[in-house]
Amino acid sequence: MFDFLLTEAQKELQNEAIAFVKEKVPKQLILDMDEEKVVYPVEYLKDLGRANLLGLRFSPEYGGRGLNWVDEIGVLEEIGILGTSLACLYSLPSIVGEALARFGSEDLKQRYLKPTLEGKIYTAEALTEPRGGSDFFGATTVAVRHGEDFILNGQKRFVVGAEGADYFMVYAKTNPEGKSHESMSAFIVDRGPGVEVGHVYGLMGTRGGGAGRVVFKDVRIPGKNLLGQENRAAEIFYQMMIPERMTSAAGALGMARAALQVATAYSTKRKAFNHTIKDFQAVSFKVADSITRLDAARALVYTTARAIDSGVPAAQGRRLVSEAKKFATNTAWDVVNNAMQIMGGIGYTNVFPIERLLRDIRLIMIWTGTNEVMDLIIQHEYYKELKTELLNHRLIEEDALNAHLSEEKVYE
Repeated sequence: MFDFLLTEAQKELQNEAIAFVKEKVPKQLILDMDEEKVVYPVEYLKDLGRANLLGLRFSPEYGGRGLNWVDEIGVLEEIGILGTSLACLYSLPSIVGEALARFGSEDLKQRYLKPTLEGKIYTAEALTEPRGGSDFFGATTVAVRHGEDFILNGQKRFVVGAEGADYFMVYAKTNPEGKSHESMSAFIVDRGPGVEVGHVYGLMGTRGGGAGRVVFKDVRIPGKNLLGQENRAAEIFYQMMIPERMTSAAGALGMARAALQVATAYSTKRKAFNHTIKDFQAVSFKVADSITRLDAARALVYTTARAIDSGVPAAQGRRLVSEAKKFATNTAWDVVNNAMQIMGGIGYTNVFPIERLLRDIRLIMIWTGTNEVMDLIIQHEYYKELKTELLNHRLIEEDALNAHLSEEKVYE
């Protein structure tokens, strides 16, 4: 933890999260979720609501605390040590809440945001489709106007929380012939007639979070459940990149920290050749590498949180959020693999939680935009930033002895 980056109030909030994780989340829940004996942990979400830990960034009027991203990151890192499913379910009110708080009407905020943050109703985001996830504008789910309402048909897959959700945030084509950025709308869709959770997937990890396929068959959506403006869901989608990717990054910090703590503690007890294995550089250097990577990832995630809180330009925010998600999740994967290597064969068993954390962490490099998509965004935004830098800063290219030999600078 980077306590020195936090104010006293933020430290107190983080201590609330530490206490919640320690006292309110039984070991048996984690085990039962991993074995899929529990497919959706309702009591966990109710407890979070009662503790007023959900949707921290939103107004107290709707059940939040009116805080910022740095506050939420500090809490999410603590929740993250529980694994991907519990961290994701904690994050969903923040993710869907972003759309409701920024683009929803007062009616939607009262009917959905407030009870969600109170832990009384549960939500899920329905974005990915069977044909693809990163190709957002290639969606085939369609909502057709019918008077004041819309009729929704299509299907979404890999919807975390689908099994227990009372309502879904759904993206659908409302103007199929229009330009891609003017073709889609976003809706709040109640779980009701025509909404079917097709099945709960068998997953490598991240179990117990109710992930499923949601099928919509002639579902009538009241016009008042439209988020933002019709055919303007692109604006919502780009805004949603922030909570989706920041929550993934923060949860990754917690999971990496958990794996490293277990392995490092093990290295102080396990003996080989009459020495504790921490005395061997093959082990201790893995610890050194892991904590360095984790601290670097944490620094980037907290810096990004502060940047968003301070209102950086949207393009720079997109780059930073993408960097944070990519680097934190890749770091978590490297750290958990180092942890397993430190522990050897016993780390591959369920005597320790490393194998579960490894299975969980593998997913976070894929969801909320694959890390390859993060690379696309990062390079795209940096190339744009470079043009401004070259105009306003020292031309470093000229700081070479023969920089004047323009005939040697052949580009084609």
